[in-house]
Amino acid sequence: MKRVRFLDPAGSERRGEWTDNGVTFGGRTYDRDDVRMLPPVDPSKIVCIGRNYAEHAAETDSEVPDRPLLFLKGPNTLAAHGDTISLPAEKERIDYEAELGVVIGEQCRNVSASDAESVIRGYTCVNDLSNREDQRKEQNWIRGKAFDNAAPIGPVVATPDELPENPTVQSRVNGEVKQEATTDKMIFPVAELIEEITKLMTLEPDDVIATGTPEGIGRLEEGDSVEIEVDGVGTLRNEVRFD
Repeated sequence: MKRVRFLDPAGSERRGEWTDNGVTFGGRTYDRDDVRMLPPVDPSKIVCIGRNYAEHAAETDSEVPDRPLLFLKGPNTLAAHGDTISLPAEKERIDYEAELGVVIGEQCRNVSASDAESVIRGYTCVNDLSNREDQRKEQNWIRGKAFDNAAPIGPVVATPDELPENPTVQSRVNGEVKQEATTDKMIFPVAELIEEITKLMTLEPDDVIATGTPEGIGRLEEGDSVEIEVDGVGTLRNEVRFD
């Protein structure tokens, strides 16, 4: 099943299902052009993982970490499928980063890797937009990673049964493939990430873990169309403008 949040034609927020025929709620099916998609989750936080693919670490001339590198994005960073995302115009480089997002289904702390699947509600697509100019200048990455619209998410939360083993994560800019890798290339797999994160903090329902990006990151330009696709989830699509 693929779950969505959307505004119906009357402007009411609904939680429904994404189907081949449209978006369904309350016995009705809406054409996707007649509704506005919302981020499929309303997280208290997005926990992001840095350098979780060795080839991405190499392309940034960085070392492969010996433990997961963690940073946070707040709810202000959310953007939905179909949104035109507004990015800071004065920065020299803002990059796309395609990532598999893990959606948490229950409040949890101190979850072992062997029990990690029990707290996963599903999976989504994440674009971890990154302001490289400021990321290089500071250690906490607030300016580099936590600006408004810095985490488009969607279009759906797909239940675990929808995903194949080791799904492919891909980004496309204006239709051209830029990144592509399967999740078995992760340095730290999802179960280990959940164990490590929940040693430190409580995860809440709807929280998202953005699991890291493959090699092939690049700079966005005014008017670019960015697509993030994960097998079994679908495609998150946004256009870019700089304000």
